[in-house]
Amino acid sequence: MKADTTADGEDQTDAAVPKTGSRYRIEALAKGLDVLRLFDESTTSLKLREICDRTGIPMPTAFRVVATLEEGGYLERLPDGSIRPGVSVLLLGSAALRGSSIVQLSEQPLRHLAEESGETVNLGVLVGDQVLYLARLRNSDLVTANIQVGSTLPAAYTSMGKLLLAYLSDSELATALSNHDFGADAGPNAASSLDELRERLAVIREQGYSLQDQEVAAGLRSVSVPVFGRDARKPAAAINIAVASSRHDVEALRGPLLTRLRATADDISRLLRST
Repeated sequence: MKADTTADGEDQTDAAVPKTGSRYRIEALAKGLDVLRLFDESTTSLKLREICDRTGIPMPTAFRVVATLEEGGYLERLPDGSIRPGVSVLLLGSAALRGSSIVQLSEQPLRHLAEESGETVNLGVLVGDQVLYLARLRNSDLVTANIQVGSTLPAAYTSMGKLLLAYLSDSELATALSNHDFGADAGPNAASSLDELRERLAVIREQGYSLQDQEVAAGLRSVSVPVFGRDARKPAAAINIAVASSRHDVEALRGPLLTRLRATADDISRLLRST
């Protein structure tokens, strides 16, 4: 027997399931957001059946959700039937990054840092077990040419990621890295286990900055420091200077580059606290 539908077109059998969260929650909208969250750098397209399997949304409902998002330009369908994010998602993401207060306030200090150092500078935040790049001013000879604003990298391998992980409690750290595969897509010097990473994070907490020496990829080094807002206990973000290993050794990162980086972080922190 075909399921009856509610006034908003949702399967009655689906709508009958007890809902959790706010009483203002719009379940159909929540399902659409669940679908959009499936896509990231490693998942760029999916079949409708895969969307159902990963979200638990029934096929008829998933079909309508996808059709609605497709009509609005948030999803698009490929010739083979696969579904991928559309241009409207890119426009939203770009607007969110441009409108972020921390991005706006850090733009000028980061530009000055890039000009003074002659190296690549980045601003990032922690999202689960990944670092999300919010700003990037790139030196042309850096090896990670594929990283751009909106890209993510495993937090356990990056200087910004390790710095932000270092401020988490043990339980928060375990939760954040519960799905991280140590050894996957890592550079030659990356931590190979959670215990090894914990030891590195303890050093970072003590010294107040984080080094990355070919942990993301061979030939790449970086140094990172925290940026604080009004909460002085937990960073709002991290910034780093990334260099080619052929240009700077590890000790060079602890010298003038770290001094410049800390001064820039202080400038951004003051701007954040004043807003």
